[in-house]
Amino acid sequence: MRLTKYAHSCLRVEHDGGVLVIDPGMFSDPAVALDGADAVLITHEHPDHLDLAAVNRQLARRPFVIHGPASLAGALGDAADALRPVTPGESFTAAGIPVRAHGGRHAVIHPDIPVIDNLGYVINEVVYHPGDALFVPEDVQVDTLFAPIHAPWSKFSEVVDFIRAVAPRRVFALHDALLNDNGYAVLDRQYTALSGSEYQRLEPGTRIDG
Repeated sequence: MRLTKYAHSCLRVEHDGGVLVIDPGMFSDPAVALDGADAVLITHEHPDHLDLAAVNRQLARRPFVIHGPASLAGALGDAADALRPVTPGESFTAAGIPVRAHGGRHAVIHPDIPVIDNLGYVINEVVYHPGDALFVPEDVQVDTLFAPIHAPWSKFSEVVDFIRAVAPRRVFALHDALLNDNGYAVLDRQYTALSGSEYQRLEPGTRIDG
């Protein structure tokens, strides 16, 4: 597989001619990420994970299936016809690539804010994108983890423990668009020292082998 990490939480996966895009949100470069997409995975409905205008523009050019929680239908509006609902624990194929959904609920931001649905996705049994939750899949050995390193709902120690529990060979930073250079410097240093895995933060547009 060839993986391209775009800003914030967006990931593009290319494998055997198929193109799968995960979370093309407003802080990423969704028009570029979605170009040529055969299928899209959405972890949850927040706009930093779903740029609906960009998705609609690409759907008008090239139809594709959107996989995500059933509750996503309300956020998709006219694009809801493209939604193929997914449930936690379900295995399916998207753009010719095996995917398994995990988790089910978004991390708690505050008790006064309703908790929405969130699915994490294990791609081809080796790459894990958890969305906005720290759910640890118990039935797979993750090789490459994209870990949400910063969010209104997150705590550094909990993210470190999440990475250690997943125990991947390597971990790349995810969900970091709200940080500045000072935050990057502090968190990159701390995650490198404490995660227990090979940690790296990729510049947007960087391609790696999966």
